[in-house]
Amino acid sequence: MSLRGFSTINYWADDVPAAVEWYAEFLGTQPYFSRPGPDGRPAYVEFRIGDHQAELGIVDRRWAPSGVPTEPGGAVMYWHVDDLDATVARLLSMGAEEYQPITTHGEGFVTASVVDPFGNVLGIMYNRHYLDVLASEAA
Repeated sequence: MSLRGFSTINYWADDVPAAVEWYAEFLGTQPYFSRPGPDGRPAYVEFRIGDHQAELGIVDRRWAPSGVPTEPGGAVMYWHVDDLDATVARLLSMGAEEYQPITTHGEGFVTASVVDPFGNVLGIMYNRHYLDVLASEAA
């Protein structure tokens, strides 16, 4: 049940296209995935970067869960775990408080986050992409 590795980090933005443009220039790559919101504007755009193709997502701030600060520090970094339900239960039994409930996003992506006893947000997720990359390294 230990943290297995960096999986995904999301950054909130009021202007997703501007943030995507900035990150694309900084990273030297274009995003591989984009999902529009109900109004047709980009709501979520994702890059895969680094040696392990870690995911960096830009999310429209309108979709931020209540309680996410608007000041720096509002990002949630997710760690891959093999058994999300058991990991969430263990964290809660150790005094963490639910921040975001277990949420299925489809195609093998399920997230949750808790606030540890010290006030930090700890994001965890079951991430099919992380396991696929790990398996390819072992081959």
